Amino acid sequence: MKKYKRHLITAALPYANGPVHIGHLAGVYIPGDIYSRYLRLKGEDIIYVCGSDEHGVPITIKARQDGVSPQQIVDQYHQMNKDSFQDFGIEFDIYHRTSDPTHHETASGFFKTLYEREEFIEKESEQYYDPEAKQFLADRYITGTCPKCSYDKAYGDQCEQCGSSLAATDLINPKSSISGSKPVLKKTKHWYLPLEKYEGFLKKWILEENKHWKSNVYGQCKSWLDGGLEARAVTRDLNWGIPVPVEGAEGKVLYVWFDAPIGYISATKDLTDKWEDYWKKDDTRLIHFIGKDNIVFHCIIFPAMLKAEGSYVLPENVPANEFLNLEGDKISTSRNWAVWLHEYLEEFIDKQDVLRYVLCANAPEAKDNDFTWKDFQARNNNELVAILGNFVNRTLVLTHKYFGGTVPQASEANEYDLKVLNSISGYRDRVEGHLDHFRFREALKEAMNLARLGNKHLADSEPWKVIKTDTERVKSILYTSLQITANLAALIEPFLPFSSEKLSGFLNMGKVDWKDIGQPDLLKVGHVIAQPELLFEKIEDETIQIQLDKLEKSKKMNEMAESGIPDAKGEISYDEFSKMDIRIARILSAERVPKTDKLIKMELDTGIDKRTVISGIAEHYKPEDLPGKLVTILANLAPRKIRGIESHGMVLLAEDSSGKLIFVSPVDKTGEGSVVL
Repeated sequence: MKKYKRHLITAALPYANGPVHIGHLAGVYIPGDIYSRYLRLKGEDIIYVCGSDEHGVPITIKARQDGVSPQQIVDQYHQMNKDSFQDFGIEFDIYHRTSDPTHHETASGFFKTLYEREEFIEKESEQYYDPEAKQFLADRYITGTCPKCSYDKAYGDQCEQCGSSLAATDLINPKSSISGSKPVLKKTKHWYLPLEKYEGFLKKWILEENKHWKSNVYGQCKSWLDGGLEARAVTRDLNWGIPVPVEGAEGKVLYVWFDAPIGYISATKDLTDKWEDYWKKDDTRLIHFIGKDNIVFHCIIFPAMLKAEGSYVLPENVPANEFLNLEGDKISTSRNWAVWLHEYLEEFIDKQDVLRYVLCANAPEAKDNDFTWKDFQARNNNELVAILGNFVNRTLVLTHKYFGGTVPQASEANEYDLKVLNSISGYRDRVEGHLDHFRFREALKEAMNLARLGNKHLADSEPWKVIKTDTERVKSILYTSLQITANLAALIEPFLPFSSEKLSGFLNMGKVDWKDIGQPDLLKVGHVIAQPELLFEKIEDETIQIQLDKLEKSKKMNEMAESGIPDAKGEISYDEFSKMDIRIARILSAERVPKTDKLIKMELDTGIDKRTVISGIAEHYKPEDLPGKLVTILANLAPRKIRGIESHGMVLLAEDSSGKLIFVSPVDKTGEGSVVL
């Protein structure tokens, strides 16, 4: 492997439209953190950068759902995720954000450079436009029926039911999620990066020069390249993002896939004045930690951008992981089928390393894997508690019991003790070999094997029996166990930083450099250790059941949503309810409101007056079928003008499982004017 002077490690920028979940952690942030900590222990020059991706459609959708501005959304989740990462022990050198002025300047400058070199293609295309909202629609603002599985809530870019990638124009009966109206195709101008221009370079660079990449990454890249590359838009019609910095681009922003990876550059700029050393010198090793849904952007598109600009280094490796499922089902933020990091930190106080351990031990490195709460419990109880914790506790307790907490002189070390001591460096070498090739599961397993060795040595030597006849022999046994414990404290640091710090505290030991792991005398004779505590605690069934119950609740709520049954609304007081005047009315006449698809104007007899009410039911009822029907209305709703017509009240409706609106029918023997109590 080429020797590099410095390392720049990047972790995929999470969207600031929601909290981080275990899928993100297993796929990106834990592997990146382990690798960065490992390099730091080796004394390498390293920067580890990340930050919030604060532009793009997911942000605007979340803002619309919550009834707030996009800026409020990104401010909320940027801080939440930054705090969660820090509390979880993810050590970024900087956690940046793409709303930062440095990023706007950097991304705009990158676009201008390519624009001035005529690297972009300018062309018109037809895209969906919402005539009521008067705006072009991003893919996620269009829903309809999937042409492949007939799911009627598919998005314009993907069907979450069958997982198929779609184009918005593929959808059957598309509609705007902004206004609910049917979108129309309208011409718009955008700038495109001609990826086909870089196809030859990418084939040589990836398929010939980067065969050392993980097979899942290499395979996906090869599939894309074999299929032929096409120009990809770098701008879009949206009012949230970085404005396109050229004339004639009003109302357009940089497409988030173009904008976001430049965030790695802007983050480095804000971190250090020497940022160009990490981005423009050949003796820098650039590594991207990402999930598999980002492979094409980081292995094909971003390298093409960097190549077009010409002065930046290209990634040496992109160790992407596959997806992590939850209890046999795909993690879904929209269905709340996830384990959220901020909630875990609140509910499992001081158990950061348990989740780090489980997600690393079960990481989806080569294929999708599944997280279950039962496995989480079993790995904690049977591995962290029973293997690592048990060995450490027995060693330290026996040292205090027999030798007052002082490291004894190994005057009677036998062949077995010496063999064990001499084997410790081999564990470090094997862990190092796995980490150098991004095999984090194997590396963690090898680190735990050192604890297994310690347990075996204690079980074989039985110092609790030997102490009755041979104190000198017990000194050698516990000396050996203490050296294993000290080396373990250093070896597990990249994986379990909180436990490593805690164990080092038990041993009254400072930080150990990576090269020193394996020394058989990390703890000198006469060194005094502190009183030990439990390194890990058992997790009981009741604790796990709480988590399973939470998921079961999410499952039931999703089933209700699928069946068309909405969630219960928040409580109101009796006084609030008593203010509502709900009564029966009879429809006297009905007609469509001109130039609308949904609205019907009705004249109602409420028993106390005759009034006009506008209702959006034209897709479900014909006006000529309505006169004579009894309906339930909210009579004291403040009047408001709809399409220039004053509507005085609201007709109450229900929605069945097919989405059809149905009048809330009065009971028998009621007539206009009857009050609903």
